[in-house]
This record gives sequence, C-alpha cells and structure tokens, in this order.
Amino acid sequence: MVDVFACGSSASGEEAVLSRRELFGHSRSAVSGVRHRLEDHLRGSAALARRFGEVFGAGELAAYLALIHDVGKGACAWQDRLLAVERMGGGRVGVGHKHAGTWLANAYTKLPFGAVVFGHHGGMPDMERLKDELRRAMAGGEEAGRVEEAIRAVEAVVPEIHPDPSPQLPAWLREMPVTRARLGLDLLVRMLFSCVVDADFLDTGAHFEGTAVRVREPADMAALVKRYESRRAEMLAAREPSPVDAVRQQVYEQACAAASGKPGVYVLHVPTGGAKTLAAGAFALRHAAAHGMGRVILAVPFISITEQNAAVYRDLLDPTPGSGEEAIVLEHHSAVDLDSEERLRSVTAEQRAELEARAHTARLAAENWDAPFVVTTTVRLFESLFSHKPAQMRRLHRLAGSVIVLDEVQALPDRLLIPILSALRGLTDHFGVTVLLASATQPSFWGLPTWEGLERRTITDAPASLFEALRRVDYEWRTDDDVTLGRIAVEAAGYEQVLTVVNTTKDAAHFHRHLDEQAATGTAALHLSTRMTAGHRRDVIAEIKRRLGNGLDIQVVSTSLIEAGVDLDFPRVYRAWAPAESLQQAAGRCNRDGRLHRGTVIVFKPSDGKQPRGEAYGAALDASGTHFGPDVADPDDLEALERYYPLRYALQKAAPGSGLGAEIEDLRRRLDFPLVDRSFQMIEDGLSTPVVVIRREADRATIEAAIAQLRNPARPCGPEVLRSLQPHTASLPRHEAEAALRSGLAEPVTGDLLLWQGAYHAQRGLDPDEPEDRAEFNL
Repeated sequence: MVDVFACGSSASGEEAVLSRRELFGHSRSAVSGVRHRLEDHLRGSAALARRFGEVFGAGELAAYLALIHDVGKGACAWQDRLLAVERMGGGRVGVGHKHAGTWLANAYTKLPFGAVVFGHHGGMPDMERLKDELRRAMAGGEEAGRVEEAIRAVEAVVPEIHPDPSPQLPAWLREMPVTRARLGLDLLVRMLFSCVVDADFLDTGAHFEGTAVRVREPADMAALVKRYESRRAEMLAAREPSPVDAVRQQVYEQACAAASGKPGVYVLHVPTGGAKTLAAGAFALRHAAAHGMGRVILAVPFISITEQNAAVYRDLLDPTPGSGEEAIVLEHHSAVDLDSEERLRSVTAEQRAELEARAHTARLAAENWDAPFVVTTTVRLFESLFSHKPAQMRRLHRLAGSVIVLDEVQALPDRLLIPILSALRGLTDHFGVTVLLASATQPSFWGLPTWEGLERRTITDAPASLFEALRRVDYEWRTDDDVTLGRIAVEAAGYEQVLTVVNTTKDAAHFHRHLDEQAATGTAALHLSTRMTAGHRRDVIAEIKRRLGNGLDIQVVSTSLIEAGVDLDFPRVYRAWAPAESLQQAAGRCNRDGRLHRGTVIVFKPSDGKQPRGEAYGAALDASGTHFGPDVADPDDLEALERYYPLRYALQKAAPGSGLGAEIEDLRRRLDFPLVDRSFQMIEDGLSTPVVVIRREADRATIEAAIAQLRNPARPCGPEVLRSLQPHTASLPRHEAEAALRSGLAEPVTGDLLLWQGAYHAQRGLDPDEPEDRAEFNL
C-alpha cells in the first residue's frame, strides 16, 4: 500500500498504521465495520451533487464544491482526533475542517461559493464573516498551516481538487444585468448549497447504514398522467352526482388544455367547490410530462390541507399495495428544526449536552423531497428557499425542473410577499420551474413591481361566470356589541349540522366547551386545531365526513385550518370576523356540492374573541372592513376583492420601496444569508414548537422506536424516521413548550422536537385550559 499520508499520530496499533496510509472521512459504520475513506466520500458526494446541479445547468460547479467540502479533514489533527473519538465509543471530532475547502473555492471559483463549503455543517455565513475566515486560511493566518497540510494530503489521492480549467458560472448569470445579478447569484448559491448538503448527507448516511446511496430514478410522468386519469374516472363514477359537476368538469378540461403551454406562471382562479385540487394536479402532471420536468411540488398553507390533499393524490397516483413499487406521493409537513442552535431555554444542562452531541447525525434525518409528487406546506417550501441552515435547505435543489403549485395562494404572508415573488420569478426565469397559483381569492400580485413585465397565464376563461354558476350561499352579519362566543355557541347548538370557525386555538377550545355543554343527546360536538396531532385531526375529519354523509347530527368548531382545501359540506357555517379571503374560504365549506338552493353563512364579531397579532393581519382587517360588510359587499364579490388587495398592500407601505418584505431583498443582494433567515419568518412570532404525542397505547412501541433512532448519535437515520412521526405530532406555542419542559410535561428529542409526557384531551388535544400543574405549567 502506498504511503499517502503521514502524521505524527499519537495513536498506536492498527489505528496508527492506518492513519499513516489512508485518509478517512467518517468513523467505522456499526453495520459494515469499516471506516469511510475520505477520497470515496469526496468523489461520491461530487457525483451526486453533479447529478443534482445538472438540472439547472450548474452540474460542474456543484460537483466541484462537493468535491472540496471536506478537504479540511485531511489535516493530521482531524485524522488523529477521528481515531481517538472512535476508540472512546464515538461522538463529535471537534476539530474544524471548513477552511481548506473554503480556500479552494475562493481560488478556483468566486468568493461567494466559499459560503457553500464553509456553511455545510453550521449554515452559510454572511460575506464579511466569510472574508474574515478566508483571511485566517491564507498565508500568515492561524489556520494557514492546517489548510496547507490538508490540501497537500488530499491532492495526493484526489488531484482534481485543483481543476483546470476552473468550473464556469451558468451562462444566464454571466449575461444578467448588474442590477439583477446579485439576486441571481443569491439564488444560485442557495441552490448549490442544497446540492452539496444533500449529496453529503446521502453519502454519509449510506456509509453508516452500510448500504448503497439511494436516489430515485426520474419518474415517467406520462405514465403517471395515464394513471391519474384512469383513477379519477373511477373516483367520479363512485361518487353521488352533484349539481355542480358540469362546472367542475369544465374547470378540469381547461386545466388539462392549458398544460401544454410553455413554462411560466399560471393562475387557476376557481370558486370554492370547483374541484380545484383535481384540476391543479392534472395541470401539474401534464405540464411536467410535456416539458420533461421531474417533480410536482404542491404547497398549501395549512397542515390539514396537506393531509387531505396527500390522501387524494395517493389514491390517484400511488402504486397498488403489494406491487413492490415505491410510493409516488410524499407528504411533508414536519416542523422539526434539526438545525436549531437556539435550544429551548428550559432544557437542563445534561439535556442540552445530549442534544448537541447528536446534532450533526440528527441532520441526516432531514427531508429531501426525493419523490415525484410532494405535498407540503408553504412554510416548509419557503423556509428551504430563505434559510441558511443545511437541514432546511437540503431539499431546495428539488425545486429546479419542477412544477410548483401554490394552493390557497391568498394565504401567503403579506409582510414577505416581495422576497417570495422575487424568488419565484428567479426560479421560473433560471431554474426551469413553472408556478401555478391556485385559489378562489387571487391576490393582485401583478400590481407589485416585483412581477412587473411577467406574463400572467390564465387557465380558466371567465372566472366571473364560474363564480356566478357556483354561488351557493347567502351571508348574514352579526356585528352588534353584545355578540359573544358563548351566545354564538348557544345559537349554533340549535342546528343539527353546523360548522363554526374561530381565529385562535384558545377560542376554539373555549367555544368547544360551550358547544359541548349545549349539544343535545346524540349530537357529536367536535373540535379541530393544531393542538391536536395530525392523526387525531385526520380521524376527526373522517368522522365529520361520515356523519355528514349519513345525515347525522354534527356540530364542529375549528380554527382556520378547516377553511381551505378540506372537502366538507355543511348547510350552515358561522365565521368569526377575519380578512375577506378567510370569510370566503369558510363559506366554501357551506353547501359545497350545491344540493341546497342556498346555504347560510353567518359572519360574527365576538366581543370576547381573539385575533392573530401583526401589522399585516391588521391591514387585512382594515381593508376588509372598508370593502365588505352588511352595507357594502359580500366576501365573494370579485369587484370588491379587486379593490381590497391594493388597499391592503398600500396600508403596509410606510414609504416607496418599503413594506411587504422589501428590506429582505436588500439583504439578499448583500448575500447576508443568516440575516435573511432571521428576517424571513413565515410564522410571524417564530414560536411554534412540534410535540410528539403518544395518543394511543397501540402506537407507543412504534413512536418510541423512532425517537430512539433520532436520539442515537452512533446510528444516523434518514428522512423516513421523521416522516413516521408526522401523524403523531401537534404544535404548541413556544412559551407553553418552555413551561412544559420546566414542569416535566415534555422532554427534548432532537433539534426543537419534544416528546409529550402530560395529559392529552380526547377531543381538544393539548388543551390550553387543562394543564396538570397550573403553578408550573402556566398557560
């Protein structure tokens, strides 16, 4: 064996011999018993990154950055420490290895791409930090000796770390006007970072699992279109006919016809109840097949919609059980932050140490969207675009060459519209993406400067005629000062089938108590909110559908999670005062199938009701009050909606060029990745914490086995483990999670994921009004 590396190692025996002859990237796998050779890891990661980057014309650059990302591990200090840690039973090496690759990236590409290498564990830095770290790697810097040593050792076995010629930038970036080039560069660096991180995670995971790297082959989209059409026909044949079926078929045919159009941004403007879910799926699959796109990504605002839509699309697309084929549809709404550095404050010192010890291997469980049809939330979609951390950005490169469907697009947060629209335009212009905006309440995005000059491709010929054909409800308004949640609950309890939608989880819990007290014998009073696990919500929605379908009494209170994409049909709906689009979406759960001449929607303003906080929400309420109400217009008035959105946006602009997230665009131009991440928070208070709940004893063994895998730093696991916990996960506000930790009602698992040890209400889940110990668990 040729000597390729010689260090003055303090190791003895076999370790000392090996350390003089080979470089290693990772310790022994508990499965195979062998170490991961560094050259194999670098070349394996480069091959994967090349494959990912070729989708958007940057395969060579992606491959090079992956090839050099771990060159720093060639230093003697790192190699010696790896063997020492292995002898001690495993753990973090604790010796930095980022500077050598960062130096190479700067030498052979451009400085900003050094952020990809430097940030592949802890997150991409801003440019000032990157320049400081690069100075440390250069001659005279404190890292210079280790950098030179590592490069010399690795170049002996991987000489291509010195490329000739250097990797080229994509042509579109080289030709872009300077005024737009910085935003283009920002998006390219993010995409390349995703390629490198996913490649690194996949290659590392395969080593520790003792298997080959698993990456799916491209799906046959044309075959999926045929399966979709065949199963849709079967689904419709099994349904009871509806008076609105002809309108739904019209929408579907128009979506199919539009799919042959060239890539770009499309609008599907369909009233609630217009079978938008089926039409959007058909457009996306057909468009992908027509243009050689590899993936459909459907993003929705609420977890409840991902659960329902994923179930619909699974029925239409997944292989027959027992066929041995891989599933087509991937549902991803896990809110676990595996990159979390700001650990929950209430964990003990021992718990904090354990979380930090397994932090790196835990990131291998991050989702990477390796599936032909992904159903996710808009939070998960856009955090992958605007984060700076590896686990969240791992999946970003999957957006390239895909069809992105933004369902219920009106729910995108106003305060982030400028960066969201800018990124979507960048994806369509340079990364082979088509975007479909689907909603009954289409916002006025083309009135904003970010989309000036962008072609608007419409799918439906005449939205106004569709809205008239699908007008199925009458509105009533209750706006007097004496309106309360309790009075509305008493009124609602007098109807056999009724839905009430309120604005907060606490209001939902309070209203349910009132409703439960008033409900007649034999009437089910049910509750829905994110304080319930996903599986619990799914069970409740199924029970609601069963009772409605069988004509049984059913009274439901829910937060807004029910009012978009959840296919329910009540004769009477109450909606607490909210922005106009929410009022219209709630109305979409009333007389949905048009079996009544008119359903009834009551909009009420409870004096004791709560409203979400935030400037954007306040502006939406103010604009709604101006254009909608008993003496103005109903929420489904299209002309009023066209006036509503410009006013809503204008109320949030303090000065020209400000508001709607415009400041984030300036941070993107500066390539300040950490500050962009901190500024871009889809959930405004950023304080939602995922909590795993063992709701049924029958699920205990499965849940505890998954948690044990996540907690084991010596046996990294892939994304499938977190996927398995999604049905058992609920959400708590961060301050409540902290209180639960202090009182022993929850314990940390990994990242910011908690395991619940307290009570779980059979109907309300993590009930804010029923803590076990009010002295400690103060909600």
